[in-house]
Amino acid sequence: MATLSFVAFSLCLLFFSLAQGLSNNPQCSEAKDQGSNLQVFHVYSPCSPFRPTKAMSWEESVLQMQADDQARLQFLSSLVAKKSVVPIASGRQIIQSPTYIVRAKIGTPPQTLLLAVDTSNDAAWVPCNGCVGCGSNVFNSAKSTTYKTLGCQTAQCKQVPNPTCLGSTCSFNTSYGGSTLAANLSQETFTLATDVVPGYTFGCLQKTTGSSVPPQGLLGLGRGPLSLLSQTQNLYQSTFSYCLPSFKSLNFSGSLRLGPVGQPKRIKYTPLLKNPRRSSLYYVNLNAIRVGRTIVDIPPAALAFNPTTGAGTIIDSGTVFTRLVEPAYVAVRNEFRRRVGKYPFQTLGGFDTCYSVPFVVPTITFMFSGMNVTLPEDNIVIHSTAGSITCLAMAAAPDNVNSVLNVIANMQQQNHRVLIDVPNSRLGVARERCT
Repeated sequence: MATLSFVAFSLCLLFFSLAQGLSNNPQCSEAKDQGSNLQVFHVYSPCSPFRPTKAMSWEESVLQMQADDQARLQFLSSLVAKKSVVPIASGRQIIQSPTYIVRAKIGTPPQTLLLAVDTSNDAAWVPCNGCVGCGSNVFNSAKSTTYKTLGCQTAQCKQVPNPTCLGSTCSFNTSYGGSTLAANLSQETFTLATDVVPGYTFGCLQKTTGSSVPPQGLLGLGRGPLSLLSQTQNLYQSTFSYCLPSFKSLNFSGSLRLGPVGQPKRIKYTPLLKNPRRSSLYYVNLNAIRVGRTIVDIPPAALAFNPTTGAGTIIDSGTVFTRLVEPAYVAVRNEFRRRVGKYPFQTLGGFDTCYSVPFVVPTITFMFSGMNVTLPEDNIVIHSTAGSITCLAMAAAPDNVNSVLNVIANMQQQNHRVLIDVPNSRLGVARERCT
């Protein structure tokens, strides 16, 4: 069975330092992180120590990715209807299968680690020395001269879930699926590319139980008070952009650009919307969807923004395949099938529009307020390596999660520069070859 040039995401990955995984590949050199620009790697790129050791069939790959997306969607759905709290290492609010990772240096002298980047989270957290249940490669706080824990009277301690006091240290315990984790609220020097961020607040994991706790560190790019944007307002002015590499690119290397300097000038914007119940998520107004030249008939309620229910559309870096609420997806799918023609289609897991014959892929355009984004073929369908099967790489929101949320996912964002400008409350998108 032919395999994809990309493979499924596994929940059972070991946590390594980036230096160990990248030392022999010049394409992965730390020298490529310069100024406020960081390389972004796919977790299974040749520059990542997280790539799988065992090849999977194409069907296994697709089914595993869909399963991981299901967990991601459940995580996102748990956010939209809750009152906004800062989720420092909250078990429900850590991505289970990080898709893209960046290099970060933590401590003095610096220790190089991999952090998953996630636009729908605020927290930063890493497994630390002495952590029971964590992997063998952790941040060793004892070897850093700038590490310190935060006390129970600090403002940050009031922003974590279920804080407790162990002596003078602010600690917390929370659950994650069938697992639990405990962390100390800490501060340390973080170095991103060549930018030094002293006193960065994060969760230093001390104990995990169960098998569902993800072992990677996390860098939250949301809008909450403990997110990277909030903690570096003076440095980056709450502005960043990212360009996610295609699954097909050899080195899977894109970029995370922090701050307003060097951002694209020729880019179209759509307003960011605020959901007070979940301020971290990047909501936008998706007004319509066009397949080819036809604007498909979608009930307005399927796209409408509603902060009370969490309904609307978000841009998310952690979900792989775009999910639309069922009325929207059915309208897009039916017009897609009509334009492809009378070729027989088949299903594969959660994908219900797959073909085993060559066909012309119609374009799909997301029509946002003030901005249209027309996707090329690579952002619309996935192919087996041999080209024997091609599937529409979108699906309906699953029945067993909050199905009011449309999620524009990372496959549809690949080879686009996505710019988040919080001070001006806008999100921009422009085509760019990310590798």
